[in-house]
Amino acid sequence: MDGSHPNLKGAADAPFYLPQGDEIALVTAAHENRLPVLLKGPTGCGKTRFVAHMAARLGRPLYTVACHDDLSAADLIGRYLLKGGETVWADGPLTRAVREGAICYLDEVVEARKDVTVVLHPLTDDRRILPIERTGEELAAPEGFMLVASYNPGYQNILKTLKPSTRQRFVSVEFDFPRPEREIPVVARESGLSEERVKPLVRLANRLRDLKGQDLEEGVSTRLVVYAAILIRQGMPVERAILAAMIEPLTDDRDTKRGLLDLVTAVFG
Repeated sequence: MDGSHPNLKGAADAPFYLPQGDEIALVTAAHENRLPVLLKGPTGCGKTRFVAHMAARLGRPLYTVACHDDLSAADLIGRYLLKGGETVWADGPLTRAVREGAICYLDEVVEARKDVTVVLHPLTDDRRILPIERTGEELAAPEGFMLVASYNPGYQNILKTLKPSTRQRFVSVEFDFPRPEREIPVVARESGLSEERVKPLVRLANRLRDLKGQDLEEGVSTRLVVYAAILIRQGMPVERAILAAMIEPLTDDRDTKRGLLDLVTAVFG
């Protein structure tokens, strides 16, 4: 869990993010009207970067929680700890965010335990409160507080889905991988590799994404394309960089890897 605060200097100092549509305007309007936001989209398509960009743009501290199977409501709200022989209360990241009027970002919220979504419900309706049963407090979220959650609807099983009753508490924004004309400058900027050399990497990435649901469970992320470009910029041979950054992370099956390497040859010659 990351409780770090970004520089709160506005859009000029925000982490780089290239908009794909009207998502900046939509989330700005949601923040101004105290609406929670749900970001939906594949892994590595820019959701987390977008939240960091918006936090800086809106001038709000940011608490990011990477959700996982063992994440409980107590991990978010807080718990009593022994300190120097005394029992003291320690706020969790969600409680700190509410107290400070910060943005709390729950990344891959469907991975968390079921009791987590129950805790979120009073924060995602017109009450905007966080009851803390252990201390007897009932925190009212100040104007600047915003709850943002994300998940990947294409990578779930029946046991890990967001209930309609939870989804319908959020304004939703759908993300996808950028179109090539937008992904190329993003990868070039993040990696330092020229746009001309990035173009075939992005073309390959899109060919690999077309295989999702066939030979691959998940498409290659923009993040992995950036990793490949960084390795190439550092002097690694193109095929080796692609194998390490864009093929090996997608599959462990030897036959599938051989087939993907044939695709690399077809794209790069």
